[in-house]
Amino acid sequence: MSSFAPPVQRLVTELSKLPGVGNRTAQRLAFHILRASEQDALGLAEAIREVKEKVGLCEVCFNLADEPRCRICQDERRDRGVICVVEEPSDVIPMERTHEYHGAYHVLGGALSPIDGIEPEDLKIEQLYARVGVAGPTDAPVVREVVLATNPTTTGEATALHIAEELRRRSPQLTVTRLASGLPVGSDLEYADEVTLGKALAGRRSL
Repeated sequence: MSSFAPPVQRLVTELSKLPGVGNRTAQRLAFHILRASEQDALGLAEAIREVKEKVGLCEVCFNLADEPRCRICQDERRDRGVICVVEEPSDVIPMERTHEYHGAYHVLGGALSPIDGIEPEDLKIEQLYARVGVAGPTDAPVVREVVLATNPTTTGEATALHIAEELRRRSPQLTVTRLASGLPVGSDLEYADEVTLGKALAGRRSL
């Protein structure tokens, strides 16, 4: 039986569901919220409610967006001829922090993992092929290059190879590149520093 009042125990239980948050950390967070002013506590609750109600996926690249298209897809200054493919929306943030990349993005929503039941049809891979296949006013493909920036993990590498092979088959004229060395194997883009990720992006290679 919990020694906390039921509302406090519920808050601890919900907070402990967050990644990297154990029971003790959840308790500390819960008591921090209890000590906070009513304005701050309700502001946090409202921010959570608002993000769940208003944020969805961009209709073009599947990045997070509070409108039909995300801010990057709305930016006319971006180079539409280059698409950077990442696994999750959180991977867009470190790529943007490098200030080395000025093209578009495509978020897959994960990586291929047959052992976990994640097949190509479970990701936004077909939508990527559709974007690459769109022709411009002169019937030339709009997209010149696809940068595969999936995580340098077993599943990320398998996903990159799968997409690269299919893109070569469908669009032989397309340049397909992979982020170069600089990213440690087994790590995620989300935790890479700007310098390392910038060098990897600048030295990307063909597959």
